[in-house]
Amino acid sequence: QLQLVESGGGLVRPGGSLRLSCAASEFTFDSYAISWFRQAPGKGREGVSCISKTDISAYYGESVKGRFTISRDSAKNTVYLQIHSLKPEDTAVYYCAAALDCSGSPEPSLYWGQGTQVTVSS
Repeated sequence: QLQLVESGGGLVRPGGSLRLSCAASEFTFDSYAISWFRQAPGKGREGVSCISKTDISAYYGESVKGRFTISRDSAKNTVYLQIHSLKPEDTAVYYCAAALDCSGSPEPSLYWGQGTQVTVSS
């Protein structure tokens, strides 16, 4: 079973940057599209970004376009989410998930990480 472990979250001031990592346990990592979702207190899980299993396509939610960049390092079995220009409304627990395709929805995801907290506050 594929295991995903997120890291890189923390407390950041508005306008700051972070790089989140999603490390996978198996070499079959490249067989999956990897998505990042986030969940703020009292809200549903929101799709943030996704990179296809061929790395040809990357998708971003409207609220993060131009600020977030997703990438994959197959040699390290890791997907990254580079975040710039952080806003207080980006505060949430960020999860990575593996699915057969990018859909923007959490339902098709087969495997989930435990999440990493991102807090944007002055």
